[in-house]
Amino acid sequence: MLAKTTRAVNGCVVVFCLGASAPVWSFGFVDVTEKAQALAQTPYKAPVAVPDFLTALPYDRYQSIRFKPEANLWRQPASEGEKHFEVMMVPAGSVYRHSVTLNEVDLEGVEPLIFNRDNFTYPSPDLAKRIPADLGYAGFRLTWPLQASSAIKSPERQGNQFLVFAGASYFRGVGADNGFGLSARGLAIDTGLPSGEEFPAFTEFWLERPGTNSGTMTVYALLDSPSATGAYRFVITPDTATGIEVSARLFARSNIDQIGLAPLTSMFYFGENTRQPAGEWRPQVHDSDGLLIQDEKSAELTEWVWRPLLNPISLRMNYFQVTNLKGFGLMQRDTRFDDFSDAEAHYEKRPSAWIDNTDDWGAGEVVLVEIPTSSEANDNIVAFWKPRQKVGQGAELSFQYRLRFGEHTAFDGGIGRVVDTWVGAGRNNAAVPDENNRNLDGTWRVIVDFEGETLNVADVPIVSEVGTSDNAEIMEHFVEHLPEQGIWRLSMLVKPAPNNDTPLRARLLAGPNAVSETWLYQLPALTQARE
Repeated sequence: MLAKTTRAVNGCVVVFCLGASAPVWSFGFVDVTEKAQALAQTPYKAPVAVPDFLTALPYDRYQSIRFKPEANLWRQPASEGEKHFEVMMVPAGSVYRHSVTLNEVDLEGVEPLIFNRDNFTYPSPDLAKRIPADLGYAGFRLTWPLQASSAIKSPERQGNQFLVFAGASYFRGVGADNGFGLSARGLAIDTGLPSGEEFPAFTEFWLERPGTNSGTMTVYALLDSPSATGAYRFVITPDTATGIEVSARLFARSNIDQIGLAPLTSMFYFGENTRQPAGEWRPQVHDSDGLLIQDEKSAELTEWVWRPLLNPISLRMNYFQVTNLKGFGLMQRDTRFDDFSDAEAHYEKRPSAWIDNTDDWGAGEVVLVEIPTSSEANDNIVAFWKPRQKVGQGAELSFQYRLRFGEHTAFDGGIGRVVDTWVGAGRNNAAVPDENNRNLDGTWRVIVDFEGETLNVADVPIVSEVGTSDNAEIMEHFVEHLPEQGIWRLSMLVKPAPNNDTPLRARLLAGPNAVSETWLYQLPALTQARE
């Protein structure tokens, strides 16, 4: 028998027989790309749905279906100083309405991972016996010993669950000390448009087995939808902030009105900048509180833009023009328990997610979609990159980026950052007249708090630069330093445009130089501020 060795060639796992002149087997991104390209030439066929009794399961009953840790793929005894990846399977049911095909890639080749219902524990024998023997898995979870105080680590497992692929093209990740929150997606199609959103789905995965003590793992995925197919490669490195190098190749089956690359999905129910819903005792409820954009204006100038999130009365589409996009992300900057006071959900532990544009995506814009929600159970925030080029039937797109999940401080721009936005009535007390005898009816006081060393070390006075639309008025604005709180507070008195949303823009300057992020806001016509 010939001995075997292995090495990577052009992103593929290649097995060589020693003494032979050519590899006997290989698999990689090229193979998935060929599958996606061929699939795009055939009519779309929807995945087979799982049985109705599984999709009808109440959430808590579905959650009680557990994958047995001893059945983890690549399970091995823990050794001192060694780290390794393990894979847990996600059961089909509830919101996971179809199964996916899973394959293991190792030195022996590609091997399908066959569904085994005995690898799960079920809440009752009656449910267990109804599970079809060929049901399949809905996705998978990756574990790795992050060696942190993460709430998602359990004693019977060798590591933390840090990344989950399950449901359409969604995947969720965390860094050390995070709990799961917002999601990324492989692709967004027509999100927020009146025609309705299409949800592409990963239908097949290939999990490449890492070498001993390797801190990186590669996953390949095949995407399918009525409008497009795609091949994806995810090179995954868990750490304090978990990094994922993403490569994708898309093939359009039909014309696509609005394609969203590198989409992120989150939840914003209410925050300090909105009215607290009736009956709510918690001060805030959200997975993310703002959109951050890094725009390289020139070789010497980079602008960081911060847009606080809103839960609007009606759907909002926001398009942010950029000169040269370097990155964008949905951030969770409220990281104290007192920000939420929720001992069950622990929103203060939710991760931020940041997209580094490591490729040339060309002209386009960052899109923020805000959807009304009356519950924290609904993801209502989507952010993605929209290329300016039209995507017609037969079009092909290739793109790359780096996605990271972790604490927001890992992605901030090193300048004064926005930490809070407050909105309230311009006349705080109707019994006290304005000292300048101004009519404050219909005005709003907008407060923006900044923090950061660029503000503290400035050797000239910090001043504010603000702007709005022509039919609105900034009646006053000023900055004050609150050293005990460690913040610089910008206060604006705004008279909004009548019957229209009022755009606001502000930043802090030291002399002619910006020393803070650019804060953008959309003051709703029927403002949701706490009065």
